[in-house]
Amino acid sequence: MSPTDDEHSYSHQPVLLEETLDWLRPASGGTFVDCTLGLGGHAEAMLKASPETRVIGFDQDLKALAMARERLEKFTDRFQAVHTNFKNLSAALNQLGITQVQGVLADLGVSSLQFDNPERGFSFAADAPLDMRMDQTQGETAADFVNHLSEAELADLIFEYGEERGARKIAKRIVRDRQQQPIETTKQLADLVIRALNVPGRWRIHPATRTFQAFRIAVNDELKVLESFIPAAISALASGGRLAIIAFHSLEDRLVKRAFQRDAGQCFCESKRRVTRPVSDKKLRTAMKYDTVDEALILTTRDAVICASCGARLRIRPLTRKPVRPSDLEIAHNFRSRSALLRVCERI
Repeated sequence: MSPTDDEHSYSHQPVLLEETLDWLRPASGGTFVDCTLGLGGHAEAMLKASPETRVIGFDQDLKALAMARERLEKFTDRFQAVHTNFKNLSAALNQLGITQVQGVLADLGVSSLQFDNPERGFSFAADAPLDMRMDQTQGETAADFVNHLSEAELADLIFEYGEERGARKIAKRIVRDRQQQPIETTKQLADLVIRALNVPGRWRIHPATRTFQAFRIAVNDELKVLESFIPAAISALASGGRLAIIAFHSLEDRLVKRAFQRDAGQCFCESKRRVTRPVSDKKLRTAMKYDTVDEALILTTRDAVICASCGARLRIRPLTRKPVRPSDLEIAHNFRSRSALLRVCERI
């Protein structure tokens, strides 16, 4: 089926597009990986940046993948789409015979195609099956989690992944209500949260927002996937290559920040009673030329192990001290971009 005009319109608003292009530098040519292809907005901009640029696009959503293929077919062999989760980055690149790339992008937000489609179950804006799977070909749905986890497991999930202070109240209400009938739709869950938190009326932010976020993260195992993806993406980069990650909530951003710090040589071991600071550019240049000893850390080569206990290594240089945020103008044109947080690092 051909994409409708409405579906095409989703792709016109890739988040932090200009900032991403500035940091990734696709105009210089080379091979880039868009790990969250969606409808291909970022990928199209990278391909347009230079006729010497090639993009490999990953997505686990078959519908989005088909639409992106149609949109980007004009770039012929400079674009290749792969149906996979970006946690399989290393294996997918090996299968394609690609050893190193010049840039990797991961936009961690839920695409408009998924969010605005009631059948996907990501939103409480309409009553729909409680699904929330990015890849609808496999895995448990949000309804499976809601109806089968224990009260304690539900409370921990909602508190940890949703940072919801009323997690215990919501978990208790879920268990009580599901004894009467299974909770199978988005409206059931959203209404249940309102009752559990006792917040009827009108709100600026819907009371179920954090709970829905928590189940979406759990259903798609998002944080564990991200945690395993980052070191694999760094390993795939050629020297001077860059990794750009756009997060949309504090849990993701903290994970990205800490991973970048660890791969920049920062040790977090409690036994040292302090946090070792990332290796400075000056020390890095010295370490790459000579064998030097500083604070009992031997820095001799790229990928030097800083601490075997916490896994700190000297592999990258963070380029964004603080996350890059969208401009007021972008937020005005695309309100969903308001939470976007871009961090970038460079392979040494």
